[in-house]
Amino acid sequence: MSLGFLIAISLALGIAAWLGFLWSVKSGQYDDPEGPKYRMLDDDDGTTQRGPDTERMAGEKRKE
Repeated sequence: MSLGFLIAISLALGIAAWLGFLWSVKSGQYDDPEGPKYRMLDDDDGTTQRGPDTERMAGEKRKE
């Protein structure tokens, strides 16, 4: 393997990692790092949210 080939591969991997980081920042992965640890301490009111998938899985007819 030549030195130029190894440099090209390392640059390509570095650019791919940088693009992945930019994508994660733009998609909001780092917006609220503190929120989940406080959200688990919130009290639930005992109700659950049911979506169309859970209704179909329970065998109920979908209301449209």
